[in-house]
Amino acid sequence: MSSPFLSSGSISSMDVSENWPEVEKAAKEKRRELVLQGAVIDEKISSNGGLCSTVYSLKLLNYLEIIQCPSLTEIHEDIKNLTALTSLILCRNKLNSIPKTIGNLKSLKVLDISVNNLKCLPEEITQLSELNTLNVSCNNIESLPENLCNFTKLSTINISKNDITRFPDDFYRLDLLSNVIASENSIEELSGDVHKLSALKVLDLSNNKITDIPYELSDCAKLKEINFKGNKLKDKRLEKMVNGCQTKSILDYLRVGGRGKGKGSKQAEGEGDKTEGGRNTEKNLTKKQRKQQQKKKNEEDEDEMDELNRLVVKVLHVSDNPGAFTVKVANELKDVRPYLVCCVIRGMNFRAGNALKRFLVAQTKLHDDLCGKRTSATIATHDMQRLKGPLMYVARPPSMLKIVPLGRKEMTAVELMRQLQLEAEDQRKQRKRQNVSGLHKYLQLLDGKELYPCLVDAEDNVISFPPITNSEKTKKMAELNKFTLEHREEAGSEEDSDAPPEPASDGAASGELVIQQVRTTDPDGNLKVVYPSKTDLSTDVGNLNVIW
Repeated sequence: MSSPFLSSGSISSMDVSENWPEVEKAAKEKRRELVLQGAVIDEKISSNGGLCSTVYSLKLLNYLEIIQCPSLTEIHEDIKNLTALTSLILCRNKLNSIPKTIGNLKSLKVLDISVNNLKCLPEEITQLSELNTLNVSCNNIESLPENLCNFTKLSTINISKNDITRFPDDFYRLDLLSNVIASENSIEELSGDVHKLSALKVLDLSNNKITDIPYELSDCAKLKEINFKGNKLKDKRLEKMVNGCQTKSILDYLRVGGRGKGKGSKQAEGEGDKTEGGRNTEKNLTKKQRKQQQKKKNEEDEDEMDELNRLVVKVLHVSDNPGAFTVKVANELKDVRPYLVCCVIRGMNFRAGNALKRFLVAQTKLHDDLCGKRTSATIATHDMQRLKGPLMYVARPPSMLKIVPLGRKEMTAVELMRQLQLEAEDQRKQRKRQNVSGLHKYLQLLDGKELYPCLVDAEDNVISFPPITNSEKTKKMAELNKFTLEHREEAGSEEDSDAPPEPASDGAASGELVIQQVRTTDPDGNLKVVYPSKTDLSTDVGNLNVIW
């Protein structure tokens, strides 16, 4: 018998591990991962006065996730027993404090305690020498602990939406730090020591109280993205650039000293001294100088165009988005179509020109090449605004699987397959061909299957029936329906005519896509895969920046 920890730190004899089947199962099967989340777990924590104490005895755990439990206000000091932990996710709870014994978790690499009620972090947190990702966003933290330099492997820190006023002095000694998200705080100064962050790639200090941006920031050689929007800068020209220019232009401005000096202005001043009155006018330039000046201007224009045309892909991590979309995969799919990965893409604009058509053609090509004509994989896209999560990937008998196929009325999978087979035969006879084409050539992939795979939403509506079709319910908005039939005839695929998620506004594309990771789990909430990972996104494409 084990016991929960009460808010006073005392132990109750009423905590029975049998009331926590998830915990009991993890202990019995010696699992390495445990996920506790949602209303059912929250109710147990509330009625027991705290988290089941058995959790703190699962010494084999390397991944522990406890989220969306408002009744969880503290973690007991016995967390120190879980020395094998590499990931500890405690977001979207009501934690008031973190125990000092967290410093004992020497193997911890990921710590997410975002969206809680924390006002401070224990000094012992800096003993986590293996930590590479720290997320403390959306709390009430007023200061960061000293000795941050002990985080020798820290690469990502998210301290956004707190009450922090300054960075500790040793913050600038984090040699591997590449991503700093510190928006919506009260930070007043960024030190010139920022140039010591040699690995820095992303710096978000938007909506703070910064008045000056140090020119030393331009010495961060790997810096790809900065955000200082919402700060009242003394240099009004720089403030205007911050709100409307690419990172490269801002860094160029800082590199030449700022405060009214544009790119190359130091050189211009030097040349100006050689002319009458110190003015470097067009009249005083020789033909060779004018030619060199024009060449330089053209090169600068090309650089600016290259920068504008670069596609920036920003990955939103699961740990940075506590309310992230989740998908559960049923066990019975093991012998049907077992693998599924998902992600959410935001910032795509399909209203301009033939963008939608080009997207669908590219998707069809991927189906034919990379996906082995859908025998290896199927790509399905949905309108995120029409999805009702969480989703479940399940297997159902054909007669029990009901779907509203693209461009058709609701029917069972049996009826759809029969109708498609008849259409395929009629088409083959009309065109006097030996083999069927288009969507119909994929029907054979389900021959002999007693169960069909399908993806269902929170209301048990089937939204996808791979590899055959998607549902009309999650297709792009009505104004794009006209193109659907054209493309279906051209590409021979119902599923391809489904539209991508979260279309952008009518304005021009922003040049930045946000890919939100999605966690896929088994029915018990045990992690199967998080997609995409760093190995899934290539960084070798010339006009593409992937920001992690």
